Amino acid sequence: MAIFEQVKLLYKNGLHSNVVDFTPMVLTAAENQGESCLPCYLRYQCMAMLGFSLQHLKQHRRAEAMLKKSLLYAKSLLKVKIVKASDLYVEGLTEMDVKYAMAECHIAIGQPNLALTVLETIGPRSRNVKFNMLLGNLYHQTGMERPAATAFKEVLKECPCAVEAAEKLLVLGCPVSEVTHIMMSADSPPPDWLITFVKGLAARATRDFSTAASTLRQLEEHSPLRNNAHLLATLGTTYYMQGDEKHALPSLQRAHELEPLSMEGVSMLGSLYYFDKRIKELETLAGATVAVSENCAHPWILLAYYCHMSKRTTKAIYFAHKACSIDPVSVDGLLLKGGLLLELKKTQEAVLHYREAMHLAPNRFEPYKGLVDCYLAMRRNMEAVSMASNSTKLFCHSPRALGLYASVLIKDGLNAQKGKTILEKVVKDEPNFLPTVFLMCDVYMSERRYDKAQELLLRQVNIHPSCRVHERLAEIYSKQQQHELAQHHSSIAQHYANQGDVSEGISLLLSNSGVGSASGGLDTDSPASPDVTPFDMEVEDINDSEGDVELSDLDAVWSDGDFSFTGQ
Repeated sequence: MAIFEQVKLLYKNGLHSNVVDFTPMVLTAAENQGESCLPCYLRYQCMAMLGFSLQHLKQHRRAEAMLKKSLLYAKSLLKVKIVKASDLYVEGLTEMDVKYAMAECHIAIGQPNLALTVLETIGPRSRNVKFNMLLGNLYHQTGMERPAATAFKEVLKECPCAVEAAEKLLVLGCPVSEVTHIMMSADSPPPDWLITFVKGLAARATRDFSTAASTLRQLEEHSPLRNNAHLLATLGTTYYMQGDEKHALPSLQRAHELEPLSMEGVSMLGSLYYFDKRIKELETLAGATVAVSENCAHPWILLAYYCHMSKRTTKAIYFAHKACSIDPVSVDGLLLKGGLLLELKKTQEAVLHYREAMHLAPNRFEPYKGLVDCYLAMRRNMEAVSMASNSTKLFCHSPRALGLYASVLIKDGLNAQKGKTILEKVVKDEPNFLPTVFLMCDVYMSERRYDKAQELLLRQVNIHPSCRVHERLAEIYSKQQQHELAQHHSSIAQHYANQGDVSEGISLLLSNSGVGSASGGLDTDSPASPDVTPFDMEVEDINDSEGDVELSDLDAVWSDGDFSFTGQ
């Protein structure tokens, strides 16, 4: 018994590496000396504590094996009725605790289906809140929507302020009235402002982005939540999903300023910097995010954007793949990697990524646009038209959905006039929506109606003074042989893009990302680690590409066939 107390003392004080060193010796001694050394029920508890300690040290495969062994041993004891279950399964070392830890280990090594199998062996009535939350996430990830909704409802019944569970229910299609009713029926109902917040999330889940943004904005302006980073990030994300870059940018910037150590919304903020070619701000954001954590997808997404903007395409692919390897359900990571694959003409793989992003976030517009671009690249025009037409219905005939539909029709010679008519109507109704304005400019320029394109863009100069607007104006003036005006707008575009010598900054950034350092090594338990370029190599060793990337270069960095959404 005294030897068990020593194991328990080490475990209780969090000395996990010591537990891993000492406990196997105790278990070996118990096997050789029998009950005189350690009673069988305490042997199970030692095995469970050893498994938990291994998990804490991120030795997930070894931890899962030990936890499984401990459960099998416990069941063998109960089968022959040597001990009582109450003596065996003490607090913190119950069957549910062990199986939850086993599921976490399976998830960590990229085996969500096995994690789900383990969790399902616990009966519904025995599951606690934590158990149901993990189970719901796994059901949602694998496309089992009905059991996912049931699990999240159980979470919300016991914890009415579980915002993530409420949001997942709304994404799964549960009516907002049902979700708020569950929350309000609890013994301690949540505050009114949380119910309002959930209603904003409900509008966003149904793609009513204008209502969602209005609800969240009023909450930010007229409630105790003013200057709350999470609310601002949610508001900025809503604007981003609506396509309203003008309002998304300041909201996401404010959220990041209030909580610089939070990762919420930083991928979207980075994409806004990327599309506006604000390279120095993107560099600063990427550096700050890498300094916070290298164990989530966001820093690698930002580095991928940065490298792609710097025309380092192969590095961008490496970082995008790294992001997806760390978090296979990162929607922003899937969208970024899908875009890079499409650019490199690997359309079939791009389609897989966009479809997975669509499954995980059906209220995001980008997967639909990505699939349309893929179908056009594969000359599957009918499917592109069908997907674009479907998006107009799903997104309530929003300007960006109508713009996508019009752009597909314009590329089809027979329906070009119809597409142009739709585009003109959208620009007339929403004259300040930049994506459709740019599409209309492309149409005018293809028709050599430069004055019309110039007129459209000059309206935007005072409303959206950005790099893209001035670049387009410079291009138009250049085609009109007005070189002084072209140079003028080109200079302004470079100012907005804050172009400059950033070679020193990127070297510091990439060195800080763990490249070339011992701490930056890949997790040996990562499912993709055998196929990803070893992270202890210098990133400079990954060949740059100033132009087209050879497929052989890609194979040296990663293999798409080894990337699995299900972890199988």
